[in-house]
Amino acid sequence: MKRFFMCAVAIVAIALTVPAFAKTVLKLGHIAEVSHPYAQGADYFAKLVAEKSGGDMEVQVFPSSQLGSQKDMTEGLIYGTIDMVLTGTADLGQFQPKMSLFDLPFLFKDRAHAYKALDTVGMELGKELEPRGLKLLGYMENGIRHLTNNVRPVKAPADMAGLKIRVMSNKIYIETIKALGASPTPMAFGELYSAMQQGTVDGQENPSAHIYTKRFFEVQKYASLTAHAYAPEPVLISMITWGKLSDAQKAIIQEAANEAVAWQRELSTKEDNEYWDKIKATGKIEVIDVDRKPFMEATQPVWKEFAPTVGQDNIDKVLALSN
Repeated sequence: MKRFFMCAVAIVAIALTVPAFAKTVLKLGHIAEVSHPYAQGADYFAKLVAEKSGGDMEVQVFPSSQLGSQKDMTEGLIYGTIDMVLTGTADLGQFQPKMSLFDLPFLFKDRAHAYKALDTVGMELGKELEPRGLKLLGYMENGIRHLTNNVRPVKAPADMAGLKIRVMSNKIYIETIKALGASPTPMAFGELYSAMQQGTVDGQENPSAHIYTKRFFEVQKYASLTAHAYAPEPVLISMITWGKLSDAQKAIIQEAANEAVAWQRELSTKEDNEYWDKIKATGKIEVIDVDRKPFMEATQPVWKEFAPTVGQDNIDKVLALSN
């Protein structure tokens, strides 16, 4: 009887030292600085998850490439070593080529067209990521991409001849820069600032948020407002992680993602013009308006080349949403 009583006391003691439940902690990585609009979107998403779960779930955000490059982090999702990632469709094209649809130059009429296409065609294409171990929750926004360089003002495609321009390791981006007459140089984002500083590349192409928050204006002389591509920022979760969540937890994650996407898009639109005002105010870089029509004409062969990869039917669906 005494032995039974001692065992019972021990069991109670152990129970009192172990929480009734273990908090679910998810790690989310991205490459942006913490002030970037989609970095703020990630933080807002984490806040929503904590609130909606009553503190039972926590999303820990790792900005500024702390968990590796976009490719590294996406592979981490596949193997379950990272739970969540914000990355670009240009990166996802390496894992599911149809996702590169949204990287075609001059695809969207405006932001409203982009949102409509991403929330319909984009979500359908996202389902094809799941067999690869990636679940798409929605699309935040990186922004509208423009060109910067250190050599000369670029006002027309002819001005790009011979320029070494950093691009992501994405075939459409590479061929777009080639079509404009420059030499594309694939490179990890984390290496870009020093590469421009040292002259390894002459320039790069990114939205205003990255140009400002990464301080690219310090090592570039000219910014050309080419608006040659729109850059979505997919919100992804590992299928391995997703499979471990309860139905209630999955609902919380998806609901938080939906709300964070809407919030972040509004923030990004607001801050885009503000970033250009801040970039101009530095006095370190000349900002140049360009006639986009010659750039659009020069890149049309890229559409023809990649239509079989991304699907002409998908291109048609996106274009049909522009009205």
